Amino acid sequence: MKRFQRLFVFVSTKPIAALSVLRYVARRLPFREKIAFLFLVFLLAFSVFGIIVGVNRLYAKEVPAEGGSFTEGIIGTPRFINPLIAISDSDRDLTALVYSGLLRPDGSGGLIPDLAERYEISEDGMTYTFTIKENALWHDGYPVTSDDILFTIREAKNPALKSSKRANWEGVEVEKVDNRVIRFLLRRPYAPFLENATLGILPKHLWEGAAAEQMALSEFNIRPIGSGPYKVQKVVRNSSGIITSYVLAANEQFLLGKPFVKRIALKFYPSEDELIAAYKNGFIDSASSISPQRINEVRKKGSVLSALNLPRVFAVFLNQNTVPAFAELAVRKALVRAVDREKVVAEVFSGYATPLSGPVPPGTFGALEQENPTVPDVDDIRASLKKAGWTFNEKRGVLEKITRGKEPVELSFSLVTSNAPDLVQTAQLLKSAWEQLGAKVAVRVFELGDLNQRVIRPREYDALLFGEVVGLDPDPFAFWHSSQRNDPGLNIALYTNITVDRLLEAARSDTDLEERRVTYEKFQQEVRKDAPAVFLYSPQYLYVLPERIRGVAVSAIAVPSDRFAQIYRWFIDTRKVWPIFIPKNKERSDYVF
Repeated sequence: MKRFQRLFVFVSTKPIAALSVLRYVARRLPFREKIAFLFLVFLLAFSVFGIIVGVNRLYAKEVPAEGGSFTEGIIGTPRFINPLIAISDSDRDLTALVYSGLLRPDGSGGLIPDLAERYEISEDGMTYTFTIKENALWHDGYPVTSDDILFTIREAKNPALKSSKRANWEGVEVEKVDNRVIRFLLRRPYAPFLENATLGILPKHLWEGAAAEQMALSEFNIRPIGSGPYKVQKVVRNSSGIITSYVLAANEQFLLGKPFVKRIALKFYPSEDELIAAYKNGFIDSASSISPQRINEVRKKGSVLSALNLPRVFAVFLNQNTVPAFAELAVRKALVRAVDREKVVAEVFSGYATPLSGPVPPGTFGALEQENPTVPDVDDIRASLKKAGWTFNEKRGVLEKITRGKEPVELSFSLVTSNAPDLVQTAQLLKSAWEQLGAKVAVRVFELGDLNQRVIRPREYDALLFGEVVGLDPDPFAFWHSSQRNDPGLNIALYTNITVDRLLEAARSDTDLEERRVTYEKFQQEVRKDAPAVFLYSPQYLYVLPERIRGVAVSAIAVPSDRFAQIYRWFIDTRKVWPIFIPKNKERSDYVF
């Protein structure tokens, strides 16, 4: 047996030299010794394999691998997959996947270069110069140049196109420096300007033949060519010619790295009922924009619910021009204190919203910490109103204030809102809360189009329950500066405060982030002190994904389509790699576990 031990040592220490010896010995051994010999060889091989597996398990790192696919369900049918004229969430979702801007949201409230290699801002904050990456390509292989940027911005500014992006570019001049350098010239400093640079860029060589009036008719709105992380592979229609799904393939030339997920299918449904039914039946892997009231219907094992804060401000805006009682700070403060925001969030949104106490929502740049919500003390609020001269008229059933020589002023008003179910339910809760104080409230509900045209634009309302869409870098100027009180301005509280005006003007031009943050905080403190509106909540965007999709590190979005901003980092498959073989300094940072 000793010779087998010596043989084992020889083989394990000098495997290559031993191969010929092993073959020679194996042919000449007796049968029983040959069996023992083969057993030892097998034991050696098994041991070596175990050592390799153990070392690999100990030192190799798991990283994302290319491959895999998933199918997402979306409510609505896409029509304009075009960054300038997209009108629906389904339009914007596809636009975010197909197109790139000079900059791209980073998923946590910041911006990173996309088509741009770098950018420079002049000391006076009025000139922004972008350099395009040399290897930037459209999906059809043509290079991306400054001509494409120039073309896109000019079309956005063209009044004939009626682009929703036009307001962002008013007063901005665009200059082509060379094929890779583009310059933006502002009339005055505008600190949040970089947000504009996330606009998806159109390929001039495909679109320049379409006049602005014809752009909506182009087939490129259905089969778009962009430079984003995914390109259109297939468009599926039903027997009526209606688009039912898109199949997208990873763009190998995407500037931030080829996406890990190889294929994405988007399926479109006309209603939430059909979307949820498709999810329950396994026809789709993920579902977006689920209403809070129905979220439990899509909660299941193997799924992950993302509740993302949207930078939206829902409030009741008080028109002091139509309701004399609103001119009194004591009344406005009482209306604010009487609202149980946590009750609204719980009953209307099943907890999927954030109570608000000011004009800048949480998660937004410069937002103050929200005040802790408290259960209203009705008796104490009534006492504060009585101290301010308001008494309850038993005969008329309403609070009133009698001023010498004048008619009594009643705390009676209408509360106007749209016919969205969550807003109607919120309005009824507010009506109940305010009537407990002694106010008389009539709820009036309008279709959204009628609300905009007949109520908001002419400012024909007493109290308006409505939402404002702000960005992650909010710029509250349009909503709270006194110059914006009349249409088309968005100051629907008709708020006037000279201190706030100065703060908002300063914030717009201040490129120092910390100074601008302080300015926004002072602005919010002033608004809270004046109580021109009853701030209620900021909703959350609910998104269900399967657990097998990883790398979805999104914490802040400005619009629902921003959930796809970092989709090139999402992954399904993984592989084991030794650290020395993990690439360094890649634009797309691989995850290592």
